[in-house]
Amino acid sequence: MRIADVSRDKGDSLELDVLVSPRSNRSGLEGFDEWRKRVILRVKSPPLDGRANKEVESYFKDVTGCKCKVTSGQTSHQKTVTIAGDPGKIIELLEKAMQ
Repeated sequence: MRIADVSRDKGDSLELDVLVSPRSNRSGLEGFDEWRKRVILRVKSPPLDGRANKEVESYFKDVTGCKCKVTSGQTSHQKTVTIAGDPGKIIELLEKAMQ
């Protein structure tokens, strides 16, 4: 499974399906959940008062250098994150971050 399999090209942005694991020992991409067709992102923050969502947005902004927003799943482990920018370049940066 690859990033392209869990994302959608929206022309000027990329929608990425993410499974968030809060309260982890470290933050970072951890592979794929093939059953849910989502990339797994571990975050240190707890899922309280939007802290995990803010860390999700911050993580993807740091990796891609692009503006990011959780666009669905604000109260769920399964989220969709929209990352503004060239989808091809974003996919390349995310795949590099997975290594």
